Amino acid sequence: MNRAILLCAAAATALTLSACNKNQATGNSTPADTNATTDTNATPGQSTPINKAQDAAGAAVGSMSAATMGSHDTGAFVTSLVRGNMYELDAAKIAEQKAKSPDVKKFAKQMITDHTKLGAEAKPVIAKAGQTPPTDLDQRLKGMLDNLKAASAADFDKTYMDQQVAAHDETLTLLQGYAKDGSDADLKALASKATPVVQHHDDMAKSLQAKVAGGSQGANNAGTANP
Repeated sequence: MNRAILLCAAAATALTLSACNKNQATGNSTPADTNATTDTNATPGQSTPINKAQDAAGAAVGSMSAATMGSHDTGAFVTSLVRGNMYELDAAKIAEQKAKSPDVKKFAKQMITDHTKLGAEAKPVIAKAGQTPPTDLDQRLKGMLDNLKAASAADFDKTYMDQQVAAHDETLTLLQGYAKDGSDADLKALASKATPVVQHHDDMAKSLQAKVAGGSQGANNAGTANP
């Protein structure tokens, strides 16, 4: 019951923040408000503080879903796994183009390689399980991509790595849960096989998250990123 309440609260927060973004995008905020909250290099109507809060709320929803339905329900597991993989590929392609840090670009390139492989390996297993995978992202993940695209040049690397830590934490919860409690043997084996790969991604993401956060702070204080 408590988990359900937390999930509903997080979902409500995400929806509220989405509405705030829409209101800004349609010009409902005053010019003074817009100047105070919107980066000049970001997409019009997108506010950095709201986008960050929206990403955090979305991460809470995804984590709760992975820990509950995704951990044992085969349909929910497949949907979350496939959509998470699609998000990883789309986000990495954006990062390859927009990231400043060579390490972040290298990470994004590895995400494309590894998640393309994971998608290819999962496809026949999902079909054998009689499941129909989704063909598009849900609104939560689309919102995260929109926020990534809207990030200013100075904030892009941190935004990407913050999202990556949240996304890989969520996927780890999903894989570990289904490997333990899932009902389809082949999908359980896939989850077990993918877990160490995603754990490695998560470890790299957290290391880079700390690195770009330090570099961003250094740039703010001295005009150049920390080495």
